[in-house]
Amino acid sequence: MCGIVGYVGPRPSQDILLAGLARLEYRGYDSAGIAVIDDNGEMDMRKKAGKLAVLRDSLAETAMPDGKTGIGHTRWATHGGPTDVNAHPHLADDDNLAVIHNGIIENFAALRAELEAEGTTFRSETDTEVAAALLGREYRASGDLQTAFRNVVSRLEGAFTLLAMHESQPGLVVGARRNSPLVIGLGEGENFLGSDVAAFVEHTRNALAIGQDQIVAITPTSVAVTDFDGNSVEAQPFEVSWDAAAAEKGGWPSFMAKEVAEQPEAVANTIRGRVQGDAVVIPELDGMDALFTGINRVIITACGTAAYAALVGKYAIEQWARVPVDVELAHEFRYRDPVIGDDTLVVSISQSGETMDTLMAVKYASERGARTLSICNTQGATIPRESDAVVYTHAGPEVAVASTKAFSAQITALLLLGLHMGRVRGVLASDASADVAELRALPEKIAQVLAEESEHVSQLAGWMADTRSVLFLGRHVGYPIALEGALKLKEISYIHAEGFAAGELKHGPIALIEPGQPVFVILPSPRHSALVHSKVVSNIQEIRARGARVIVVAEEGDAAVLPYADEVIRIPLAGAMFEPLLAVVPLQIFAMALATAKGLDVDQPRNLAKSVTVE
Repeated sequence: MCGIVGYVGPRPSQDILLAGLARLEYRGYDSAGIAVIDDNGEMDMRKKAGKLAVLRDSLAETAMPDGKTGIGHTRWATHGGPTDVNAHPHLADDDNLAVIHNGIIENFAALRAELEAEGTTFRSETDTEVAAALLGREYRASGDLQTAFRNVVSRLEGAFTLLAMHESQPGLVVGARRNSPLVIGLGEGENFLGSDVAAFVEHTRNALAIGQDQIVAITPTSVAVTDFDGNSVEAQPFEVSWDAAAAEKGGWPSFMAKEVAEQPEAVANTIRGRVQGDAVVIPELDGMDALFTGINRVIITACGTAAYAALVGKYAIEQWARVPVDVELAHEFRYRDPVIGDDTLVVSISQSGETMDTLMAVKYASERGARTLSICNTQGATIPRESDAVVYTHAGPEVAVASTKAFSAQITALLLLGLHMGRVRGVLASDASADVAELRALPEKIAQVLAEESEHVSQLAGWMADTRSVLFLGRHVGYPIALEGALKLKEISYIHAEGFAAGELKHGPIALIEPGQPVFVILPSPRHSALVHSKVVSNIQEIRARGARVIVVAEEGDAAVLPYADEVIRIPLAGAMFEPLLAVVPLQIFAMALATAKGLDVDQPRNLAKSVTVE
């Protein structure tokens, strides 16, 4: 979850570090710090609790010397509270060595006890300072930072990305990763390290992906990657497909507002190149036909918003590919000894490709003989590299913590996967052109919802700014959208919200209905199932009779609900599997507008981080 930047080159590193950290603010953090080695070979360090602006103010009051070697960090507190002392970097070896860290070192207590027995004293409560002290001890023994680094990382347990530099070796930054993200940026006479390509995309789009249990050493003119034993390895090159401007607000009031508006483009980019005539053909899955025809089961594993996308994917894959699908929360999956084998395909979904729970689920599945496929939005990420295949969503950078366009792109990728598998397995209807036409029409229809309903929904949210609880009901593919609508509202407005399957209403949740209780209902189209539509209308009548304030998301022309709804939000006509991508947009706008009306930061909600890289 922490943001990490490293730089070596001809330019003053302070500005590069601060700009890189600013681009990583979306990850969530509660303190920030930088360390630089100046032209005289002396190190200076500054760190502050709070937002990056607090650190900038401190640097403006008392400037640090310029230095061409530096590391920077934004911290999301785990061991010890968000204080100046606990912020990174941490120093060791008489303050000649600086270390920053993302992740959790699980055996830090035993290591700390070992060091304290030798007389080491600690200034912070963090596990990171333990790693710094160990590295300082090893450096004094070897006199070489890379050697010391190898000796330390082999002793650490857990998940970590570590960066370090030493006064005696200016022009060198070393890094290591285990179960935590780290990428290399390749410049001209300068090189970068970052927990995300956003850290350096302003300066270069040429990157290298570092593998599991690998160490990298960068100088201005060289990059060397080894495994933890010191053996040279070849890092995987890739080009970042977006530029720095894509991660800027561009005049929007928030990143979330920008990303909601970018959903037509995100969906279009995910579809592009994967439709041939009237068929879906995903080039990345070329050569996997035998796998798709041989499997007897699909498991989709994910967390949070991605898990709700997975629930939509379950309906689509079962309908089009005629194979049973289970959806598993990644943090539960590997702890319950699931029955999987070589006839099982495990599909993982992660926007960042670094979600620790999901990564561990993928590894668990692979170890037990299942084939793995990832749906991811981030090039060079760990989960795609650990999977047998990957379908990238091409949604572009998503900076707001609460996911919007990445969610829509994930559903789109799952729809593509379902149609691709159905074609390969030979179980699709003889003419799939109608579904392909629905796919092609999605971007325009999402744009229509944005154009026609944004103002209406924002007004609703403004009127409901003092609401303390909102319920969401849905059925069939509307059920996961109800769950997602509730999650969005919780994430950024901090009010109670729950999503339910509409059929569950009479089995308990109806007890929550009282006069004035706002309830959103995602109403399925009567064109797809008159029976299901009528049952949801009956649910609406039940809650309206008990005084609920009912806001219905319904397709154009559906008049059956008008006598029972307080407000109707209209979406264009669409196929059953495609309706979720339209119905979710008003719920995203509602959550964003209500949080804004309450004066909250919609991009960086409290206690949350964009990329959850610890279990």
